[in-house]
Amino acid sequence: MATFVLIPGACHGGWCFDDVCERLRRHGHDARPLTLTGLGERAHLRHAGVNLDTHIQDVVAHLTTERIENAVLVGHSYGGTVISAVADRVPERVDSLVYLDAFVPADGDSCWRMTNDEQRAWYQDVDETGHGVRPLPFFDPRATPHPLASLTQPVRLTGDPGRFRRRDYVYATDWPTGSPFEPTYRRLKDDPAWHVHPLDSRHNIMRDAPDELLAILLGSLSDEES
Repeated sequence: MATFVLIPGACHGGWCFDDVCERLRRHGHDARPLTLTGLGERAHLRHAGVNLDTHIQDVVAHLTTERIENAVLVGHSYGGTVISAVADRVPERVDSLVYLDAFVPADGDSCWRMTNDEQRAWYQDVDETGHGVRPLPFFDPRATPHPLASLTQPVRLTGDPGRFRRRDYVYATDWPTGSPFEPTYRRLKDDPAWHVHPLDSRHNIMRDAPDELLAILLGSLSDEES
């Protein structure tokens, strides 16, 4: 049995993984979708001080208090930055990482730095508080404003990212405009240290390509090429 810990992208809560988690559990695995501070059912905790470090600590605290070892960390979109830092902080609790159309940062990167101008314009569309990035109109009705500081704060990474058993990258090819993750995909696609999966899907892979995603997540438990 594997333990999957799944981290949502901007404006989303753990609910965005409900279907994939149900599927993973049917296969006998433990699946834990987390909602980060200031989002979803924890939206009442959002304030100007909630940043990337807050979200990293959310996940580290869950792994630690639940005594999880050999976790498969899964990050969608913004969540890729979070899982990268969590794995760097507590590598002894992490087995492997799966990035779902997500950012894969180096030390000092931020989502603001890694994304494109279209996404930066979205980040700047804050709500009346001045620190909440508004959900886009086509997001699920449950989406909530996202803490702006978490998107602009640089991540700090000190360890070797290649120390984990396996790293998978899922790239959604069906973007209505240019994908902000194309540079990441091009950087990783020929890297033998990565298992890269281009997928004919929109960005919300969990909703739009659930069967393919399940196969990739289950495949990530193998040491073989997939």
